[in-house]
Amino acid sequence: MHVIVVYDTAAKRNPRILRTCRKYLHHVQRSVFEGQLTPAQLRMFQAAVEDALDLSYDNVLVYTFPPGTSPQRLEWGATKPAPTDVL
Repeated sequence: MHVIVVYDTAAKRNPRILRTCRKYLHHVQRSVFEGQLTPAQLRMFQAAVEDALDLSYDNVLVYTFPPGTSPQRLEWGATKPAPTDVL
């Protein structure tokens, strides 16, 4: 399935969440990732992310698109490469 992940975490946890997301998905923007995951991979990703979160403060949004559907991505403005300066 196609997955889009957006996260908002405390600065001190950003590096760990970033590394976890990069293991599973493609870096699109500062805290946005997307890619294809199997249901098993999604469960492993969820466990790894939840292990790194402070559930009283951090937030992660995961949008899933079932197989056979194609999300349409529209991009306005200057196209930018994936960031490399994120902590």
